[in-house]
Amino acid sequence: MKLSVLDLVPVVEGGTVAQALADAAALARTAEACGYHRYWVAEHHGMEGIASAAVAVTLAHIGQATTTIRIGAGGIMLPNHNPLVIAEQFGTLDALFPGRIDLGLGRAPGADQRIVQALRKDVNRAAEHFGDDVFELQLQFAGDKRLHLQATPGLGAAPQLWILGSSLYGAQLAAMLGLPYAFASHFAPDHLDAALKLYRERFTPSAALPEPYCIAAINVIAAPTDAEAVLLASSMDQSFVRLRSGNPGKLPPPVPDFRDTLPPQAEAMLAHMRQVSAIGSPATVRERLEAFQQRTGADELIVSGSTFDPALRRRSLELTMEAVSGLVVA
Repeated sequence: MKLSVLDLVPVVEGGTVAQALADAAALARTAEACGYHRYWVAEHHGMEGIASAAVAVTLAHIGQATTTIRIGAGGIMLPNHNPLVIAEQFGTLDALFPGRIDLGLGRAPGADQRIVQALRKDVNRAAEHFGDDVFELQLQFAGDKRLHLQATPGLGAAPQLWILGSSLYGAQLAAMLGLPYAFASHFAPDHLDAALKLYRERFTPSAALPEPYCIAAINVIAAPTDAEAVLLASSMDQSFVRLRSGNPGKLPPPVPDFRDTLPPQAEAMLAHMRQVSAIGSPATVRERLEAFQQRTGADELIVSGSTFDPALRRRSLELTMEAVSGLVVA
């Protein structure tokens, strides 16, 4: 089973951005040592509990801390940016870490309306041109003569382009362009099966990819026992409830029986969002990952999940890989 890592680079309560970035480098080194295929970070703005807003800078830091694992954006929210600038950033990363860079592209703003205003850009209108901007990026890396200005760095760079999504739109675009596709089922599970089906049915082979290739995301926290894993996962559960309640913050310490303290509506919301999860002992994690892989037929699973103690996140990656290392899925 091919596994990768999605890291939100969490800033814990009482912690700093510097500590979060140091912990991200340590997590990436652990992922590399354990045999994970790639390590991605995502673009989020205006959130004091997430340190990966400057994705390209964060990836340069991660690249210096590792040697072989693929590193990339999961993803860059392209409507926030000019394709030329992204081509320059990821062309630079490709020059620094050749053959290791992934560029996942999404069309959501990655923040609320305050950030949309702060960017001084009509992000909603820009999202309508997402497909055109993806195509422009392809032209930049290819050095197409139709462009009035060539990205440098960028010309001749070969980051692997991905389309990200949590709805059917991204699946349609990835299929049309013949690009690999990653679905954000770790927080938006509703359209998972339909999106993967549509992507495979409509996929058009391209020079970049001869046949469909997809990643499905899943929340994973592994610990020696089910009870400890559930306790550790209560930190990210608290963060999500706070986010949906309009009160985001840094990652809090775990709380025993946290879900039992929630009102029914909040508990139902959390249970729905976390339905794509493998939280428990190695045996539990193995069983749930196997079931999820068989359900989706995904070529790769990318595991997400944060713990208050960064060392326990690293242990979770180790236990997860140990749990599936002997797993054979038809």
